Amino acid sequence: MLGIGVAVADLESWAVLFENARFFDAIPTGENPDAALTKRIPELNTERALTRIGQGRAYSFDFESKVGARTTPLSIIIRPLPGNPDQALIECHDISKQKHAEYMLESYSKMSEKHTRELQREKERVEKLLLNIMPRSIYEEMKDFGTTTPQRFDSASVMLLDFVGFTDMAISQDPSGLITQLNDMFTAFDRIVELFGCERIKTIGDAYMAVSGIPDANPDHANNVARVALRIRRYLERRNLAHAAEPWVCRIGINTGPLIGSIVGIQKYVYDIFGPGVNLAARMESFSDPMQITLCAETHELIKDEFSCTLLGDFEIKGFGIKTLYSLDSELGK
Repeated sequence: MLGIGVAVADLESWAVLFENARFFDAIPTGENPDAALTKRIPELNTERALTRIGQGRAYSFDFESKVGARTTPLSIIIRPLPGNPDQALIECHDISKQKHAEYMLESYSKMSEKHTRELQREKERVEKLLLNIMPRSIYEEMKDFGTTTPQRFDSASVMLLDFVGFTDMAISQDPSGLITQLNDMFTAFDRIVELFGCERIKTIGDAYMAVSGIPDANPDHANNVARVALRIRRYLERRNLAHAAEPWVCRIGINTGPLIGSIVGIQKYVYDIFGPGVNLAARMESFSDPMQITLCAETHELIKDEFSCTLLGDFEIKGFGIKTLYSLDSELGK
């Protein structure tokens, strides 16, 4: 292992006047035993070296010495020789360990950056997945505190959609093609829901549930859900015109009332809503005719100034007694 090589050189000719064995081994003369230092070290900038030495300062640089098949990184330091302004003292230091350490540090740094990028991508992937199953505010609470608190909402509106004849379709059609169509429609529903500030809560088979007014209170929750229901129905009507051989027909129920929203599950998280308001929305959906949107008087009272509705009459609703039902027809002025 090379230690410190030392040499003395003439500053005019850069001829080597003295060198120890370590300097000679590190920077050989080649075929010419009297080769000047500028020949042995082509990287030597003599003009800069003379300027530094003239200022009484050292001049240093790195270069790689090649001896046979071996390459050794060296640090060269040229200093003024005390008492002799025409000569310079040259030191060469083997910096193999330093270069190796720098290489390892750079490798670890690149590896760390790679791992950081991979962790960030994984974090974004997990966040995206969680945001698909829970509202952002619930996700933020869970991220900050590790848990969430069930919340009661005094007034929110729920929409429940179910396709007519889906079971028969699932049996008679190609499963992959059927699920592809269902996924396309649910994706379109998600965009409509997001457009009107609602939250998709979940899908169960061919059923689709969305809500407005949770987890953030919204005084227009009933209007928002009504607009979503109308646009989903319009989307399906237009789609069926283009796919007349395979129409998709739905029933939609809307209800307004108090709800509880909470994360359920420990290993598999699901954000869900509970309460009579959800059950009544399911009852409204079951009372709907194909492509009909059914709601009860509580929701009608909130939206009647902006939407056109048709009175369906009073009906006995299981678990809720007599309810006055309406069908949602259109938005006023449209």
